[in-house]
Amino acid sequence: MKIIAMVLFVLMYVLMIAKPKYRPLYALAVAAIFLISGILPLNSLASTINWNVLLMIAGTMIIVYYFIDSRMPNLLADILLGKAKNVMWVTILMSLFAGVISAFIDNVATVLMVAPVGIAICKKLKMSPVGMILSIAVSSNLQGAATLVGDTTSIMLGDYANMNFMDFFWMKGRPGIFFAVELGALATIPVMMYLFRKDTAPVSSKERTAVSNYVPTVMLLLMVAALIIASFIPDTPQMINGIICCTLAAVTILLDYKREKNKNNAVAAIKNLDVETLGLLTGLFIVIGGLTNVGIIDDFAGLIVKFGGNNVFLLYTIVVWGSVLISAFVDNIPYVATMLPVLTAVTATLGIEPYLLYFGLLSGATLGGNITPIGASANITAVGMLRKEGYQVSFPEFMRIGIPYTLVAVMTGYIYIWLIWS
Repeated sequence: MKIIAMVLFVLMYVLMIAKPKYRPLYALAVAAIFLISGILPLNSLASTINWNVLLMIAGTMIIVYYFIDSRMPNLLADILLGKAKNVMWVTILMSLFAGVISAFIDNVATVLMVAPVGIAICKKLKMSPVGMILSIAVSSNLQGAATLVGDTTSIMLGDYANMNFMDFFWMKGRPGIFFAVELGALATIPVMMYLFRKDTAPVSSKERTAVSNYVPTVMLLLMVAALIIASFIPDTPQMINGIICCTLAAVTILLDYKREKNKNNAVAAIKNLDVETLGLLTGLFIVIGGLTNVGIIDDFAGLIVKFGGNNVFLLYTIVVWGSVLISAFVDNIPYVATMLPVLTAVTATLGIEPYLLYFGLLSGATLGGNITPIGASANITAVGMLRKEGYQVSFPEFMRIGIPYTLVAVMTGYIYIWLIWS
């Protein structure tokens, strides 16, 4: 079963690279084979699909439809254009802005909120939005590990290691992982300056777009606040984020109908749901679940520990960069869930504290998804938004931005964590 699963997984990736237009079909086809062949048992299907992420994306997409329709992104674009001196700095500011938001709410929700502003800016400047939107996506992924509430993997580590919100900033008398992530974010600024060095056209905007409806903006802000508050409440349902987003989406639809007395907006909002992105994510959840079920994720984790041996520096290095490589191709949630107890056992055997390897695992697994367009849900969402705008993003085009971001950010965090926690 392992060999069949691995062959199908590799074939899926090859097809996605060769013919990116049909990515959802490849993922769903391989997922179907996994279920039919028993690589993933049918009774595990419901628990394997991350309904929380799917519901959160669906709910946020509906709110974002109204947000865009209200022309608030256009107003934000006007304001930002008035602050930046050229196109390059607009892209950098948008990326950093997305990163700050993503430190406190889910990466996908961040992309869905910030990307429309980037698209509005690019339309005003009559330029391709690909570079800016991909930068927003990878910056969102980068900052996810900064705080306890920024990413699912951070929440998992906090729960497993009994860490609270402040431990990510200062723990056991030492700076926490927050500073490793922020230094990595700052290190990406020169990368962006180089990647977008030709975008020197000056920008300015003295006009201010009139916003037609402030309700969607209020609902987005409520969503951000609710997601942050929910992260501090113990024993919440696993689908709490999805429930929050879908509930606020329903409220947004009802408020708009009450205001406009027109069903057309509600119908358009539901039709606006990116079914292809949701389908791709569903397929990938099933495929990764199958790989986990047959033990392939466990095998990768075991290899990392085996090659590390008793040398702490070598083990740390392999954990960080092995996590980057693995997370470029598989979802980091099952991988991190597998590795946490493995690293705990290894560090107990070596007689050292586990935090060095915990933080190395989190930084590598979180940032590794930035290498490929399907390595993280935020990337998939960003690529889906660009596709709806008429831009098809290939693997090489994404990796032109994703790889330098990842290498610089991971290397910065890698050095920092070693110096502070070794």
